[in-house]
Amino acid sequence: MTIKVALIGCGYWGKNIARTLNEIGHLAAISDYDPSVAKSFAETYSCEALTIDEIFASSEIDAVAIATPAATHFEVAKSALEAGKHVFVEKPLALEIAHAQELESVSRRMNRTLMVGHLLQYHSGFLRLAEMAKTGELGRLQYLYSNRLNFGKIRREEDVLWSFAPHDISMILALAGEEPEEISAVGSFVLHGRIADTTITHLKFPTGLAAHVFVSWLHPFKEQKLVVIGDKAMAVFDDREPLEKKLAIYRGATVEWQDGMPTAPKVEPEYETLPTTEPLAAEMQHFVDCCISGEAPRTDAAEGQRVLNVLNQAAAQLSNSNQLAAVEATPVTHPGVHSTAVVDDDVTIGDNTKIWHFSHVLSNSSIGSGCSLGQNVVVGPNVAVGNGVRIQNNVSVYDGVTLEDDVFCGPSMVFTNVTNPRAFVSRKEEFAPTLVKRGASLGANCTVVCGSTIGEYAFVAAGAVVTKDVPAHALMVGVPARRAGWVSREGEILGEDLICPRTEERYIEADGVLKLVEKGVTSS
Repeated sequence: MTIKVALIGCGYWGKNIARTLNEIGHLAAISDYDPSVAKSFAETYSCEALTIDEIFASSEIDAVAIATPAATHFEVAKSALEAGKHVFVEKPLALEIAHAQELESVSRRMNRTLMVGHLLQYHSGFLRLAEMAKTGELGRLQYLYSNRLNFGKIRREEDVLWSFAPHDISMILALAGEEPEEISAVGSFVLHGRIADTTITHLKFPTGLAAHVFVSWLHPFKEQKLVVIGDKAMAVFDDREPLEKKLAIYRGATVEWQDGMPTAPKVEPEYETLPTTEPLAAEMQHFVDCCISGEAPRTDAAEGQRVLNVLNQAAAQLSNSNQLAAVEATPVTHPGVHSTAVVDDDVTIGDNTKIWHFSHVLSNSSIGSGCSLGQNVVVGPNVAVGNGVRIQNNVSVYDGVTLEDDVFCGPSMVFTNVTNPRAFVSRKEEFAPTLVKRGASLGANCTVVCGSTIGEYAFVAAGAVVTKDVPAHALMVGVPARRAGWVSREGEILGEDLICPRTEERYIEADGVLKLVEKGVTSS
């Protein structure tokens, strides 16, 4: 029986899956977010270039291999399963446990194979190591540790934990044969304040077995080692070594006690003879075989969830420790900045400006004098805020937004920076500028779609959604926002006489524009 597999995603790792599926005779189609890329690969491997929808609708396609960004795995995999396809998903299976559980539920309901790509579980070196651990050749396992280190590949969409650690966590859980009862993680945030570049994750298991995973993309040389300590022997699986030296066994490398003193005998390694099977070829063939037989894959959805559980707990600890460190390390160089607020180094703040609890002003931003930023406000990067601006609680002023003097931003109002956001598509180069001119007021929970200019002293009502430029002094209400009247500089709604009831200033309207013509006129 021939299983026809379509590859979705031809990026850094997807291109290897395409080559391998073609070599084992199961590549039927290729899809990519960039149609030209899909077409190029399809021509190379003499298969079809299809859209995702065409793949899901095709009765000729039996299965899909998903190598898209991790944030898209759940959505794409669920759609594929519901379309009746067997599914292989590159690690991680999903980003949330609930999503992984839902994928497993859908696969059972549709009676389709669901497999996660933990590649090293199909490496001949690890398979032999797992066999030795299971049969007791190494004795009782006492400690496991792995190092996955390199200079790069540095990512911005995920930290080093999610990028490097899943394979090692998968191997350690397989060797342990149980789930950890304690998980702790520490990391260093060197290049970017929110993305960990180096992490160490500690695991403690109910039987007393302990393990740690050390990953870094800021290491001067590449290292990929898994070390297993047993009470009869030790083993080192070093994927950087040639095949004949990938798995080294140190038999008799156990601590002995002589006259009450521990001694460590010197032993020479013995190298295991391993088959030359390429791990990726073995992995993809295993997927195809499971699609045919209906047997559960070695790295099934349940295994993917176990790895995801460790990743999520470790990531939560990294996030918490980073937030605490940021609060503790923030130098309060301006008297108006609260101790819990974070202000990046290259930020300027004017006199008499207050920045309240848990707010963050990012790099290359400037805040004028006499401003007030409420709790949980984020400004920047690259944002200019004028003098006398009031930004209420829970507002984010994104890259591309400029606030002139005396602007008011109500609680939880929203600025956007792209018009058609997708979680899995980077559109930083498409940020559209937004300008809020002097004296304008933006009501609570309103939304200003990027690319808009809010005119001087305009007033956007609470909950309104601004989708286009707003004239000066306009009163905007509704979804989408429409002009419902005019307001004065003091924010008073103007009647038909266009005289401010507070200051008696007189305005005139001409060609849809309101202008101040007199000050202090007494109405008759």
